[in-house]
Amino acid sequence: METRFQVRSFDSSLSPEDFGRIPRCPVTVVLDNLRSAFNVGSIFRTADCALVEKIITCGITAHPPNKKLEKTALGTLPFVPWEHRDTAAEAITEIKSACVRVVAMETTNRSRTLWEYRFPFPVCLVLGNEALGVSGPGLEAADDLVEIPMFGFKNSINVAAAFAIVLYEIQRQHWDFFQSKARAHEHPALPSPPR
Repeated sequence: METRFQVRSFDSSLSPEDFGRIPRCPVTVVLDNLRSAFNVGSIFRTADCALVEKIITCGITAHPPNKKLEKTALGTLPFVPWEHRDTAAEAITEIKSACVRVVAMETTNRSRTLWEYRFPFPVCLVLGNEALGVSGPGLEAADDLVEIPMFGFKNSINVAAAFAIVLYEIQRQHWDFFQSKARAHEHPALPSPPR
């Protein structure tokens, strides 16, 4: 079907080698015992879109190589740096030793809403198990707790969807930084985000 819109290509015009040299956004993601390889693959795909620094899979969380993960990652696994640790607490300890602020995404009586929290750079996001949430040690080790406002009966959102919501709020808050990344990709200037 013909259209008047010019649709951009899905892939970067850069070679994989040149793409690998682009400075990454200072966001690290810790996946604390996620059960679904499909959710993990979706998180990798979203992380690629925002050039996150790296993903750290912990515990039972699926990590490459994994066919289910590859299915939803849709070719992004080679372009998202990742590591694996035995526990989220181990990963968080390493991250905090580098003076990076750790933010656990969890609904608790101490959480601040996403809209009232100013995300620092660099930052580490901790995402928890689909049924149990972020582990106790992960919550205790976090510097801050952030939740997405919810008004439904179940008040539960898929972990990959929650990650996308928070990551794009970080992008909105640090738009100038992300705009510079778009220029590095040779994309046209992006519009200003809503305030």
